[in-house]
Amino acid sequence: MTSSSPTAYEDTHVHSVYEAIAPHFSATRHKPWPFITQFLTALPPGSIGLDIGCGNGKYIPVNPSLHILASDRSPALVKLARANNYKAQAITADSLSLPYRSSSVDFVICIAVIHHLSTRQRRQDAIAALLECLSKQGKALIYVWALEQESSRRGWGEGSEQDTLVPWVMRKKGNTPDETYQRYYHLYREGELEEDVRQAGGEVCESGYEKDNWWVILKNKS
Repeated sequence: MTSSSPTAYEDTHVHSVYEAIAPHFSATRHKPWPFITQFLTALPPGSIGLDIGCGNGKYIPVNPSLHILASDRSPALVKLARANNYKAQAITADSLSLPYRSSSVDFVICIAVIHHLSTRQRRQDAIAALLECLSKQGKALIYVWALEQESSRRGWGEGSEQDTLVPWVMRKKGNTPDETYQRYYHLYREGELEEDVRQAGGEVCESGYEKDNWWVILKNKS
């Protein structure tokens, strides 16, 4: 993080980037991940839930028996989510200021979103915001990028910086120069996501590691 305000920094290194790369980004995000699919397909028919940071909406049609209200901070990605999923209820919304009633949904998924918030307090506030929407019996699933990625092409590990800018290169045709955009990520170390859940007032049900990501299933404290 730089000395600029967190909101200004995220506007530059998260929000404006996704607006610029939305169609290119969407073209690389089309296959739902198995564990997230498993979470969604295990939910009772008729369950109502949120997909916070829905991107192009690839998880909306996974279980047609669910009613999913989707949102993303990027209007360009929301437009793609609506186009990709007939009658999808997708809106533009900030994960720190969700426009849903308290205790109103049965489940939440928040995939690859919270790691784009540039302070720990903001990450914990985002978790608290989704817990606020969740019913007493409801559960949420969160995914974040892991620091421990020694086996991946990125090669991050224990000694790497947790706060980093990751390039997204837009390949151009002909003699036009490629464009590179820098996206901010906080790389979560082992156990950190669980700590943030507890600090946000949640209870950890399960947690694990998959495909260079840490994940947690959480609920409101009993």
